[in-house]
Amino acid sequence: MTQLSARDRELVSLGAALASNCVPCIEYHIPQARTAGLDEAEIAEAIAIADRVRQVPAGKVLDAANKLMRAGPAGS
Repeated sequence: MTQLSARDRELVSLGAALASNCVPCIEYHIPQARTAGLDEAEIAEAIAIADRVRQVPAGKVLDAANKLMRAGPAGS
């Protein structure tokens, strides 16, 4: 994988780590992002964007659960 710069790889990794809710991945990739040359503002922006993206499916799962709860028990 030589097409992406180290900075780009870390941005992708931060997004994937956040999307998968992987604390060890975040703990690893934030320092790696710094080492790759990303500054604190860039890392914070990447995390904020990834969080906004992951909130979409999380919200849809919550909506589905609430809809099923409003429907009541099966067979009633």
